[in-house]
Amino acid sequence: MSLFPGIGFGAAYKILQRVYKFGGQPVVMDFMTRKYGSDFDDMFGHKTGRTLIAATSGSLIGIGEVALLPLDALKIKAQTAPEQLKGRGVLNIFATEGMSLYRGAGLTAMRNAPGSFALFGGNMAAKNFMGVGEDGVRATWTQDAIASCVGAVASITVAAPLDVIKTRIQKRPFDSP
Repeated sequence: MSLFPGIGFGAAYKILQRVYKFGGQPVVMDFMTRKYGSDFDDMFGHKTGRTLIAATSGSLIGIGEVALLPLDALKIKAQTAPEQLKGRGVLNIFATEGMSLYRGAGLTAMRNAPGSFALFGGNMAAKNFMGVGEDGVRATWTQDAIASCVGAVASITVAAPLDVIKTRIQKRPFDSP
């Protein structure tokens, strides 16, 4: 029995998730800013428009994160029901279980959309509050840390209730509906 069951699946999931989320959101945000930035500015004002574009691009990226769900499901199974994985290799599990590894995908998207909206929107709102971005002002390390904390707290507050339900769905046996 390991002190950290599922650490391999968890590490792979988190690394890929962070690369996808924090690498992809700026790309989507730049696209949205070019395509819709002036519309958002006209409707909401520049600061709020910029915050909403950051939040919306984060939400879209959060929905796409569902592609990584099998790794999260295997991590949860390793932590809560290791007997379901015992004696089985990763390739065997993927080949045998297939789409059942995506159980709870709709709920995960429902959790990720507002959670990532709050994460990136909260971060940008905090930076706006601190005056970052005005006249080319760049964030200091402390401002980035504070903004990240604000975004993280907002995200956890929004996503935690749905995360509990998602985990309960994912820990069920592979052959359970």
